[in-house]
Amino acid sequence: MRKFCVKVLFLILYGCSGGVHAQSSNTITDTINTNRLKKLIIGESLIYGVTIAGLSSAWYSEKADGFRFFNDNNEWFQLDKFGHFYTNYHLCRANTQAFRWAGLSQEKASLWAGVSGLAFMTTIELLDGTQPEYGFSWGDMTANILGPSLFVGQQYLWHETRIQPKWSFHPTKLARLNPQLLGKDASQQWVKDYNGQTYWFSANLAKFIQLHPKFPKWLNVAVGYGIDNMINADAEKSKQNGYVPYRQYYLALDLDLSHIKTRSKVLNTLLFVLDQIKIPAPTLEYNPKQGFIFHPIYF
Repeated sequence: MRKFCVKVLFLILYGCSGGVHAQSSNTITDTINTNRLKKLIIGESLIYGVTIAGLSSAWYSEKADGFRFFNDNNEWFQLDKFGHFYTNYHLCRANTQAFRWAGLSQEKASLWAGVSGLAFMTTIELLDGTQPEYGFSWGDMTANILGPSLFVGQQYLWHETRIQPKWSFHPTKLARLNPQLLGKDASQQWVKDYNGQTYWFSANLAKFIQLHPKFPKWLNVAVGYGIDNMINADAEKSKQNGYVPYRQYYLALDLDLSHIKTRSKVLNTLLFVLDQIKIPAPTLEYNPKQGFIFHPIYF
């Protein structure tokens, strides 16, 4: 959870800069601006150094006692792994725009964005491995790699983004049952309460198959995954408290905001950031407890 908060912070930071520096086309050749590239490397190196130093002081202050591994793959029905996947994908997506601003081609920019972002997150995972209360998680590390890989792979395969991971959240009543773990108020619950989070894969059908010319190119179809009734990270502990956790699967329509172009850098930045959030829409849900459920609006 703590690492997820750090990633969200970086996601917001790079998301804003990425939107401002967004390029209008996916060029396949480099037109490197040496001055911009130097500024970018220096700036990101400073952010990296200051952040790691701050984390070491605030969260890794305990004396290291060797290196340990921690298997948390069974926690939260793996929804936290989707969180790692999602945040690292969008860190790569946003940082790609910064490298595009420096003149790299779309493919090279995405590759370097993925490598630099993964280097930062790997440092955090390694630091976790030195702490007795954390430990190095192979599950987290795998998700950290797969997220950027999806973005980079699409740029090299299709020279565009066709599938975008997205996120949505709605508050739940479960948080008050374990506020320490799920959040004491709204400012914490949107990050901590996994019961209210849904992770989506939003696909632009028009980019995959030949559709009618009038079919809206901004219309996506999204599949989602969520969980419910988990007041503890471990399903068995939740059951001991009288709550039987279950998985949720969703199908809904979505928007591809990258098709909206404006002359305003502020508006472009806002659209760039919002394109990582699943819009509220009519949604079909399936879960093993209630079967199929139709939601007129789900977020």
